[in-house]
Amino acid sequence: MSKQPRWKGPNGEGYVVIQFLLFGVVAFAPASLPGQAAWSGLWRSITMLLGFALIGISGVLAFTGLLNLGSNLTAVPRPKDSAHMVEHGAYRVVRHPIYSGIIFGAFGLGLLRGGWLALLYALVLFIFFDIKSRQEESWLREKYENYADYQQRVRKLIPFVY
Repeated sequence: MSKQPRWKGPNGEGYVVIQFLLFGVVAFAPASLPGQAAWSGLWRSITMLLGFALIGISGVLAFTGLLNLGSNLTAVPRPKDSAHMVEHGAYRVVRHPIYSGIIFGAFGLGLLRGGWLALLYALVLFIFFDIKSRQEESWLREKYENYADYQQRVRKLIPFVY
């Protein structure tokens, strides 16, 4: 077991704290800078439709990932000692479907909120999950000898893309 910096905690608890702080920013921080007009007209209609679509996709992806993970689910990035490797269901499409679902949901919410700043928060959340997943995957490679092969076959956060 590799020693983590104190703020991260031995199982990645610090990542979870930061994650929930970012959720608050995505949900409640201003969608636009002061004095900046909200999106309007046809552009607003398009972004609302895209936002609802992304939120729908995000819900399916995250919920399916939760179901597929089953008893392996843990709040922290380090896998449980009793966990087994999951490659079925949503995990055949993307290595971190719960993170992917949250990211898609954040971008969907940003589009619904109608401001560039709201989309920037979603981008920051994406970058955070990319960093968090690197640590998690380090632990997964330590635990499962065939995880590296899985990484070669399945994309990390955006199905079929990244």
